[in-house]
Amino acid sequence: MRIEIEPGVHLFVDIEGEGLVPDGAWMREKPTLILLHGGPGFDHSAFKPAFSALADVAQIVYYDHRGHGRSDPRPSSEWTLDTWADDVVRLCEALGIVKPIVLGQSFGGFVAQRYIERHPEHPGKVILSSTSHHMGLDRKVEGFVRRGGEGVRDKVRGLWTEPTPLTFAAYWEACRDLYTATPQTDPMAAQRTLLKLDILLHFIRGEMQDMQLLPGLSRARCPVLVVAGEEDPVCPLQDALEIAEALPSRCMQLARFPACGHGVWRDEPAAAFERLRRFILE
Repeated sequence: MRIEIEPGVHLFVDIEGEGLVPDGAWMREKPTLILLHGGPGFDHSAFKPAFSALADVAQIVYYDHRGHGRSDPRPSSEWTLDTWADDVVRLCEALGIVKPIVLGQSFGGFVAQRYIERHPEHPGKVILSSTSHHMGLDRKVEGFVRRGGEGVRDKVRGLWTEPTPLTFAAYWEACRDLYTATPQTDPMAAQRTLLKLDILLHFIRGEMQDMQLLPGLSRARCPVLVVAGEEDPVCPLQDALEIAEALPSRCMQLARFPACGHGVWRDEPAAAFERLRRFILE
């Protein structure tokens, strides 16, 4: 479905599972889990079908960020973390969601960190999954070199310093299979994804270069689970540890997954979803 979140702006939204379930003499309300996808420029499809594993404990809201996927095309002036973070609140207001659990994966984690800064009282809980707080170019380069050898060094540095369609194509060909620690078994996943490359290149060229999200994390008021794969090349473990350190200690939980890469559920689905389930139910 398409939801209008402000005049003339529609987001594509998909909802899985009931919000109210029979429980004896009552109708019990399940928490709402809102998934913020990675990219930028990609869509929500990377969460499917894996996150159906949580539909018994939460109503799941998938959506495409403003300008992405099946949501309305929007001008580049709106391709900002502030706008995307505020859209979480706008979407909740449109759907009547109170105190959501917000999971931000990768770039979605950038959005979730800015959401914490700008709207600290809004979420019930936040999950920061396989994400970073800054560009961290040297860490990215070394992470991919560890996974793929010296042959990928220039391709990694090329995209993140000179983002163009050509540097992206070279990077993606060399590095896309290095994101996870184990080979992925769904050969059609990439074909299902809707990519708007202009958004990705615009963000890397602009806001990402000087992005600094740590200061805003001190404003967190709700429980925040930081999830990190120890073999993640693009959002390295050290970034996750620094995010955890920047959060108020009373709020922060940290889950490290050895031998996992970017999006730990891709490498260890049973362990990853068990940890997310516990956090949702706490």
